[in-house]
Amino acid sequence: MNRSVCRRFEQPSTRCDRPLILEASRPSPKIADQLKYMVIQGNVFVVSLAFADLVVAFYPYPLVLYALFHDGWALGNTQCMVSGFLMGLSVIGSIFNITGIAVNRYCYICHSFSYSRLYSYRNTLLFVALIWVLTVLAIIPNFFVGSLRYDPRVYSCTFAQNVSSSYTAAVVVVHFLVPIAVVTFCYLRIWVLVIQVRRKVKTEESLRLRPSDLRNFITMFVVFVLFAICWAPLNLIGLAVAIDPSRVAHRIPEWLFVVSYFMAYFNSCLNAIIYGLLNRNFRNEYKRIVTSVWVTRLFVTETSRAATDARSMRSKQSPPPPLNNNDSVRDRTNK
Repeated sequence: MNRSVCRRFEQPSTRCDRPLILEASRPSPKIADQLKYMVIQGNVFVVSLAFADLVVAFYPYPLVLYALFHDGWALGNTQCMVSGFLMGLSVIGSIFNITGIAVNRYCYICHSFSYSRLYSYRNTLLFVALIWVLTVLAIIPNFFVGSLRYDPRVYSCTFAQNVSSSYTAAVVVVHFLVPIAVVTFCYLRIWVLVIQVRRKVKTEESLRLRPSDLRNFITMFVVFVLFAICWAPLNLIGLAVAIDPSRVAHRIPEWLFVVSYFMAYFNSCLNAIIYGLLNRNFRNEYKRIVTSVWVTRLFVTETSRAATDARSMRSKQSPPPPLNNNDSVRDRTNK
């Protein structure tokens, strides 16, 4: 254990928060400087992960609801392909971005002297671009294999595990097992160093581990663990089908596949919750957003109510309409 690692922990902590609001990152006099700081510090990977989580919410999920309400797919094959492509883009983009975050944190802690050179402003943007290029390249073979199909069990166009056993096995290995192995290695190394630093603190007071650093690592580690838990059942089913499709495919209960499928795609909704629970910056931002929305809604409601009351008061206070000649004659006659 070298002193560079300990000195890295002494530096101000890097926020690895999913930036729903950019104020969660450190402020800068200029927006360009702030964005550059965020890119250099690796937060851009978290922004990329947030984008991957949001992709399914904008297009595929509404189509799933449409198919559910109509008890089938009625939007044509083109919409099915687009929906399946975007769903794959979100899933593979998520796991590749989680892998990129783990590698970034590993370099930040374990190779502190090389971090600034490896993750310069230009290199970091290139790494993020590479993640999305690899994501698109990983999805394209589905169009040639014909594995993007409508599945009536889950009311969505998704990856069909029984189309090609060899391709399904390759998908599970490349898109799940290999990234999981890389992320596991990175976080194990980080935790080993964290434990070593904490032990060294007892004998050397000048070396201190900042609690904020540890909280950030725990946050990203929890994101990874939940991703693995949510996606493991569906990938294990796919691997079992790929190994022996003739015997396994028809033996898998429909309820098990449906639960595994929706548990996997529910993972996209969890990251924001995790950040809100484990990160103080995000809790504050969530409170600010909710308060702003509530105050705005309350202001609009009160303004509308005041305008309605004002119109009502004016109508009550308005003078009676003037009498015409016929009304005057009628009044004199009555008298």
